[in-house]
Amino acid sequence: MSQLVLFAIDICAVALLVFGLYFPRHRRRDLVVAYLGVNVGVLAVASALSASNVGAGLGLGLALFGVLSIIRLRSTELDQHEVAYYFSALALGILGALSTTSIWLSAGLMGLIVVVMFLGDHPRLLRHYRHQIMVLDSAVTDQVALVAQLEQLLGARVHAAIVQRLDLVNETTIVDVRYSVKGRAARAAAGTPTPAGAHR
Repeated sequence: MSQLVLFAIDICAVALLVFGLYFPRHRRRDLVVAYLGVNVGVLAVASALSASNVGAGLGLGLALFGVLSIIRLRSTELDQHEVAYYFSALALGILGALSTTSIWLSAGLMGLIVVVMFLGDHPRLLRHYRHQIMVLDSAVTDQVALVAQLEQLLGARVHAAIVQRLDLVNETTIVDVRYSVKGRAARAAAGTPTPAGAHR
């Protein structure tokens, strides 16, 4: 009976994680299916293995290997926060399948995962900081000049500018930019197009 209660708690937790946190914030329907499938799949496999003679460690290791393979061999790019949701869905499934001495311990750990994702992925947390790949229509070899140009284009403070490709023939620079905007600039950045001379 306690196992069925854990299953129910897991389903509620992953539903809250996916439909209460992830989808309202990021709106990727394809990953909703992926997170639900990972959670229920791991829950089913881990539950079956825990009831058999096969070691639970082996089963959990295979589950982790499978999820890591999916993430590594993905056909579309995933952001780091989306990978975090993958592992959260995986962890919820494992906790829902493992038999513990206290059902409240597993439920509490599931709640902790959801709370951490709620806080860690909150739009107001470090909201002034941005990250994007920019393509400049000029070849900039000087790091100081590059940072100055990026700050002028973005109207923000650049914390890091890592050149990924410098093309002297076609006069382009591809750079990974980490920067921060504040006040009105932070609100405007969410709804304005990329400045002229650069694009993501």
